[in-house]
Amino acid sequence: MNNSSCPFCTIEEKVLENDLAFAIFDKYPVNKGHLLIIPKRHVSDFFDTIFEEREAFNELLEKGKSLLDEQYSPEGYNVGINCGETAGQTIFHVHVHLIPRYEGDMENPAGGVRGVIPQKQKY
Repeated sequence: MNNSSCPFCTIEEKVLENDLAFAIFDKYPVNKGHLLIIPKRHVSDFFDTIFEEREAFNELLEKGKSLLDEQYSPEGYNVGINCGETAGQTIFHVHVHLIPRYEGDMENPAGGVRGVIPQKQKY
């Protein structure tokens, strides 16, 4: 069930794919190699996905990491999902960010994903 007005429902060129999900490079990457893992079914929120879709995400996260390790050799990764407008979601078709991290890509990465609220990143 696709939505013709959704930018993720009309993507044809995929980096990785399985029966229930696919991966693309982010159009506005945080870092070189930033991937998005997206279910083929149009569903807005991660918490509305089914178990099999979550398994498909995990499979593509593993394959995506292998691909990025080979192509870009990052030193680390952030994995994240924005659920809802308040959490920063702007495209309401769930997608998982796989963001490669590189030594020196920011001054002090301590706190990682806690940086979504900058004053809470350092503790």
